[in-house]
Amino acid sequence: MPQNTPKILIISSDTGGGHRSAAQAIADGLNKFWHGKSHAVRIIKAVEEAHHITEKLVNGYNWVLRNKQHWMKYLYWVINKIRPETREFVHRRCVGYVRSIFEKWCPHIVVSVHPLTQHIFAKILKELKLSEQIPLVTVVTDPCYGFWRGWACDDVSLYLVANDDARRQLIDYGVSADKIKISGMPVHPKFHEVDEMDAQNVRRAFGLDPDKFTVFVNAGWIGGGNIPQIFRELVRGDLDVQAIFLAGKNEKLKREAEEIARHAKFPVKVIGYSDEIEKLMQSANIMVSKLGGLTTFEALACKLPIIADTTTPPMPQEAGTVALLKSRGAGILLENSSDIVPAIKGLLDDRRKYDLMRDATVGMTIPNSTRNIIDEIGALLPPETRAASA
Repeated sequence: MPQNTPKILIISSDTGGGHRSAAQAIADGLNKFWHGKSHAVRIIKAVEEAHHITEKLVNGYNWVLRNKQHWMKYLYWVINKIRPETREFVHRRCVGYVRSIFEKWCPHIVVSVHPLTQHIFAKILKELKLSEQIPLVTVVTDPCYGFWRGWACDDVSLYLVANDDARRQLIDYGVSADKIKISGMPVHPKFHEVDEMDAQNVRRAFGLDPDKFTVFVNAGWIGGGNIPQIFRELVRGDLDVQAIFLAGKNEKLKREAEEIARHAKFPVKVIGYSDEIEKLMQSANIMVSKLGGLTTFEALACKLPIIADTTTPPMPQEAGTVALLKSRGAGILLENSSDIVPAIKGLLDDRRKYDLMRDATVGMTIPNSTRNIIDEIGALLPPETRAASA
């Protein structure tokens, strides 16, 4: 690799699917917008790869997310109170891993898409006397006020956030306003609106009726939460629809959903893990999902209205997204699982209501947000590497 080739290190973690999707969107964006130019991008799952103890913490977080969603508000409080990302106990167990990254593959820019990762990298950059040479960029994947305190780190060079609400939260956490730029969420460019003909083609590819109202039930990357119970209620309904159920990386849930689907009064296709979520969204007329920050904005980019799972009060970092969706009229808040059938029936009976929800998704995302993020990253490259990526 030529010495002046720009090297971008993206640090993430598989706590839920949003951070992983953000990292991939940025990596693919670099490849798309720097097409044909010499550059190197590497994604690491910094928390779980650093040490077996931090890996267990990630697994524990995902277990709670999948099985005990009503505990998440307490976990959020504990993490914000203890601040593990700032603790010497965690740093001692991660320092060897982080140092080895810089010894083997010293990047020109480090990009964090996770609230627990930038602190240890900032500390190592200082210890190696590289903080003046290697910018640390944080792309915040929580779009609204009330997110994790861990996002705030004094040593981050540049923050890229979804909107003014996220900017305000960072400022209230003590981040200098001149370090923050509004770029939009790191939504992969593949998430976009398609016309009805393309949507019909996607439905055909899934073996579904191209003309039937399609409900996408999204249990997320981790699979679980309240979505299985909502799905059970849905299949009991006598609705003129068809459905797709995404079980994520949860084989047990996939088998359970297949058994539930056998009793449905309408066609249901059950899918496990998929790296083509955009096609599932583009095939659907409505998505039923928990309001993860990135998932929500991916759906909005596809002009897909949402029936949001609020049967358990939303996690604190997602509460703002719930309020935003409600205020803009781009979705329905589902407070009881048993309300899912009446909610969908209401949209089938009143297509003007559905059309208004779909129209309300317009303008909720910043166009070309990934390109904005890539441009901001490129502007921080050293002069000798910038020419290689321009």
